[in-house]
Amino acid sequence: MPSWGYSYSAKGEREAMASGRDLRVSFKETVELLRAIRGKKLSEAYQILDDVIALKRAVPFKRFKRGVPHRRELNGWKPGRYPVKAAKLVKKILKSAEHNATNKDLDPDRLYVKHAAAQTGTKLKRIFPRAYGRATPKVEQLVHVEIVLEEREEEE
Repeated sequence: MPSWGYSYSAKGEREAMASGRDLRVSFKETVELLRAIRGKKLSEAYQILDDVIALKRAVPFKRFKRGVPHRRELNGWKPGRYPVKAAKLVKKILKSAEHNATNKDLDPDRLYVKHAAAQTGTKLKRIFPRAYGRATPKVEQLVHVEIVLEEREEEE
């Protein structure tokens, strides 16, 4: 069994980490979704993910935007989508990081998403048979997701 590392090295005792490995979800959608929750308070991140799952809030696509339709509710940046499958998996990992934080006696009301990243995993290569004896390659890209939560002092 391989031991996985993090691209972020924890610098303090007020941080909690969680990761998901080899997830069958779109890499591009996961990158854009993690960009939307990075730096937010934990309750705000949950609200964003719940709204995406309920198709109430679109995630702005800033890097992978070719062919992405515009959304009326996005202000300042129009291309966006509703990555529901990615939102469900990221919410699960975020909940795991929150539980890790409570095990370290951190206050869940003061947690922020300090680091959220997605890396490409292995590629599952298959062949899709076609007519007249031809075949088309079918490649599925797996994704690694990691989230780090940090307890901050309340700004007033």
